[in-house]
Amino acid sequence: HFTTRQNMQLNWPQFEETPEILAELASVEMHAVQTSGNCVRNITTDHFAGVAPDELEDPRPYCELLRQWSTFHPEFAFLPRKFKIAVNAAATDRAVIRAHDIGLDLVSDERGETGFRVFVGGGLGRTPILGKPISDFLPRRHLLSYLDAILRLYNRYGRRDNMYKARIKILVQALGAEEFARQVEAEWAQLRDGETTVTDAEFARLADHFAPPAWLTLPAEDPAHAARLHTDKAFANWVRRCVHAHKTPGYAAVTLSLKAPGVNPGDITEQQMIAVADLADRFSFGELRVSHEQNVVLADVEQRDLYDVWQIARSHRLATANIGLLTDMICCPGGDLCALANARSLPIAAAVHDRFDNLDYLYDIGDISLNISGCMNSCGHHHVANIGILGVDKNNEEWYQITVGGQQGNAAAIGKVIGPSFYAQEVPEVIEALITVYLEQRTASERFIDTWQRLGVEPFKARAYAGRDRRRTAKVEPTEREVVNA
Repeated sequence: HFTTRQNMQLNWPQFEETPEILAELASVEMHAVQTSGNCVRNITTDHFAGVAPDELEDPRPYCELLRQWSTFHPEFAFLPRKFKIAVNAAATDRAVIRAHDIGLDLVSDERGETGFRVFVGGGLGRTPILGKPISDFLPRRHLLSYLDAILRLYNRYGRRDNMYKARIKILVQALGAEEFARQVEAEWAQLRDGETTVTDAEFARLADHFAPPAWLTLPAEDPAHAARLHTDKAFANWVRRCVHAHKTPGYAAVTLSLKAPGVNPGDITEQQMIAVADLADRFSFGELRVSHEQNVVLADVEQRDLYDVWQIARSHRLATANIGLLTDMICCPGGDLCALANARSLPIAAAVHDRFDNLDYLYDIGDISLNISGCMNSCGHHHVANIGILGVDKNNEEWYQITVGGQQGNAAAIGKVIGPSFYAQEVPEVIEALITVYLEQRTASERFIDTWQRLGVEPFKARAYAGRDRRRTAKVEPTEREVVNA
């Protein structure tokens, strides 16, 4: 299973098998260090890093710098709560930086010097908040010392008496972003230009590990590829949804969808993993990436090889042409696997997939995000989905709360709850009701989120609840068990 932190999760190992699993992972430079606990978690970034045409520069060396700095950091091994950092270097934020404890946006100043716009205090869970900017330009050399100052402040003043109020977002909210920034600056004054200063030599050492592969000099467009787009509709649909621009002429990035019908979102079988590894070796310099949307990416595919990649991927059910569409759902494992969940997520995802199983209909709906979480922890990022589904428990029954209007990217927004919760069997019908309002009311160029922003909640809410037995719906307040990981 692939997670929204761009990690791989094994859900069924026996406890006694764990040492062998960890040893085998270590043999290929993989590990499970700091994947849980009150520490700095995995650093995430754009899954197209290093190949995206719209990026300022490759953010991966900065992620590696932060990984080395944060791993086994003696001062930050027991923070008040878990801590998540994301880095974006592109014009379009594909890393959801404002939903993180620290979000770093790579920018350059008027002299061409690289630095960061720093956001602090973002997070989802029980109290969804978008990060606030506290620095408009932090020079690269000061990155670690400034983050040291932020984490020291959090470690010192973050609440430890109430785990539900222990995230840094609560501290930033209590102090206010301006006062928090002032205190960070005061702490940073003691650390600035110290031993954590990032030298050009150290950054160059890290950047060497992310040197571009041996890209060939290719024409910008392959004639055979262009011809197939006109003769094979299924291939053309796949290219339109699953193939992405590359900064090097003649190359493309490919998303392998893990959202085929009848498949749990983000899951992949042993046979599919072998096939994906073979695709990477044959067509993408042996590299695989994971998107936070729980799909797999081949970052460096020659345009002339796209048809072969598509045929092989299709034979392994990895070529569903639904990236960015309604069935490309982010979904946590929910009550089927997670001890913290209050409701199942996977059957809801399957029911929605069954309801919207016609690709032509999905293409007509267009770009939209639908995310599902089985509890208030929001591992499924439902708060920042155009349509979010949250599983809640009421008297040992599974109910589902619907939010609308959330958004990732540059215009990040937290979705609004449209009203009382629904029974599981009502959810697909409710989603279709919301979609119907959009299809009836949209203008020619509007996406779902655009129509929502223009019309507001009322027409969507009215359609969702039209004709429903009010005795079968209820407002559900989160329980303590729901927010244990918020």
